[in-house]
Amino acid sequence: MTQASPPVAGLLLAAGAGRRFGGPKALAELDGRPLVLRALDALSAAGCDPIRVVIGAAAEQVRALLPEPRQAVFAESWETGMGASLKAGLAALSSEPGPVAALVHLVDLPWVGADVLTRVAANATTESVARASYDGVPGHPVLFGRRWWSEIAGSAQGDRGARDWLSTRSELTLVECGDLGSGRDVDRRADLPGR
Repeated sequence: MTQASPPVAGLLLAAGAGRRFGGPKALAELDGRPLVLRALDALSAAGCDPIRVVIGAAAEQVRALLPEPRQAVFAESWETGMGASLKAGLAALSSEPGPVAALVHLVDLPWVGADVLTRVAANATTESVARASYDGVPGHPVLFGRRWWSEIAGSAQGDRGARDWLSTRSELTLVECGDLGSGRDVDRRADLPGR
């Protein structure tokens, strides 16, 4: 008999306006599917439950795309950067009694699939601090054990999100995922095929 994995929540940060991109990346499409839904599909396929999607720019348009609009968490100060999104998302997850950890994924990583998310999520405990790396270079997703949520939310600010907090963690585990993909993001429209 195999032991069940501890429950891991999915937290998708999709609030940005995509200024360099020319519009919210959550609404951009790849192979006819909006990036927000591609990322949501990957979190779901990785077994994350519950999943919350942090929205901000074009909030109502993004919310309308979600299969369950209640998954959406509006980040009040989303314009200030990823830190506000991370705070809002972790606060929303804190009311969920089950998850031992949160797997934080970004909407602009369409080539980071469920296999990467599953590999990182396999490290879940209440004390986890883990992140994907690609050929040794740290990337996303990032896994935060529940013990750290309030501390991370308290330190998250601007566009740095949890970067400063992570830089102080000696217990950070890098989970090599270079064999599964590059972890590259979409920064400009030209980064998407067919553009």
